[in-house]
Amino acid sequence: MSMSENSPAKPRKASDKSARTRAREFALQALYQHLVGRNDAGDIDAFTRDLSGFHKADSAHYDALLHGCVEQAEALDAQIAPLLDRPLAEISPIERAVLWIGAYEFQHCPDVPLRVVINECVELAKSFGGTDGHKYVNGVLHPLGATLRPLEASAAQAGGRKTAKGD
Repeated sequence: MSMSENSPAKPRKASDKSARTRAREFALQALYQHLVGRNDAGDIDAFTRDLSGFHKADSAHYDALLHGCVEQAEALDAQIAPLLDRPLAEISPIERAVLWIGAYEFQHCPDVPLRVVINECVELAKSFGGTDGHKYVNGVLHPLGATLRPLEASAAQAGGRKTAKGD
């Protein structure tokens, strides 16, 4: 019995630090540099690839996130801004970068399920953002996901309602 109890936990922990999770972490750091320092994406990319542990990241996913978010920054901001309760300029650079990653993955990474995108972004915000930043990210990404992936969102909501009735 203890074997089966331990077995499910190990894959979850391994998936928490999957190559894609690491790619998101490095992309977040790179996007932060872009937002705060206005550094060129190419310079940031070269610097980030030299960081310890980068070899364990999914470099193709990292490339897509960094370069895709930088190139589509205005479009991503335009999608995010209507869902905010304050001006975009008042959102912390970490939360903004996490929201970019989520919005980008919703649109360009159909192989990553909606719930995974949201969960990964919430975890990024917990690890790197302010105290309640993860709650804010969650509150913005849920309606954004519903807009960008309506079929997945409605299926997830239907499943969530069954549990919510018992609360």
